Amino acid sequence: MPLLPATPESIERAAQRLRDGGIVAFPTESVYGLGAVVWNTAAVARVFEAKRRPSFDPLIVHVLDRRMLAEVAAEIPPAAETLAERFWPGPLTLIVRKRSAVPGLVTAGLETVAVRMPSHPVARALLESVGEPLAAPSANAFGYLSPTRAQHVTRALGDAVDLVLDGGPTPWGIESTIVAFAPEPTLLRPGAVAVEEIEAAIGPLRRDLSPDRATAPGQLPQHYAPRTPIHVADLTRVPAAERLRSGALTLREPLAGYAAVRVLSAAGDMREAAARFFDALHELDALGLDRIYAEPIEERGLGLAIADRLRRAQGLG
Repeated sequence: MPLLPATPESIERAAQRLRDGGIVAFPTESVYGLGAVVWNTAAVARVFEAKRRPSFDPLIVHVLDRRMLAEVAAEIPPAAETLAERFWPGPLTLIVRKRSAVPGLVTAGLETVAVRMPSHPVARALLESVGEPLAAPSANAFGYLSPTRAQHVTRALGDAVDLVLDGGPTPWGIESTIVAFAPEPTLLRPGAVAVEEIEAAIGPLRRDLSPDRATAPGQLPQHYAPRTPIHVADLTRVPAAERLRSGALTLREPLAGYAAVRVLSAAGDMREAAARFFDALHELDALGLDRIYAEPIEERGLGLAIADRLRRAQGLG
């Protein structure tokens, strides 16, 4: 599997591979995605196979502009239009009624499609070169930590991917926020756009984070998990003997006695903490520790998204 720095030449090579029915990993502003042309069901099936992702979990479709949006979305409700005007391009996914041309494999048989317009220059250049929408979930093994660097993709998926474009670490480091319109605006996954910002634009959101059937990515109870068992706890109360073989994930303060400690933001900046979150967990997960202890995160702003990922990493989503 070639891992190539994202240059105009490698982006065009990746676009040609996608047009030919391949699957390509690429950076977005949130996490790395694993893309296939949305109309090519054989290629989309390869995405599911590479990730070992169940077919009942729908994918997000990435579009470059309003023309591509119109190819996959049958209608955009007024509230969705307001959010698109405010937050696109950017890490916000909207779930709207789909056009019949969108394959059922992409939407898990639902009559809606999850769609977003990424802002990352590599993602946008790739979409422009391909000229078609891309169905692209995160480029990781299903249920495992999301990839924020190209090296996370190669370690997780290996030769199952045709090509990886290396655009460096992703700037937001956490997945897009997902809002549906069924019919009232509903939060399905907290993410890189804070709920408070969305509600300031369109009013209060209903919340449906753990439905009986997944209607958006990231809603399963067990998700975003390292291979090392992880627990959210008061890190000062963990017994000293346990600390010796455990890692600690903290927001601001390093703690003594742990085998390894990763601080998300010494300044307590939640944007920095979110960008660092998965990267820090990848680092701790690679150390062969007995467990990882994570400090509880206040559930406001971007902290809501981090706390959601921690719950699902424990299987408590």
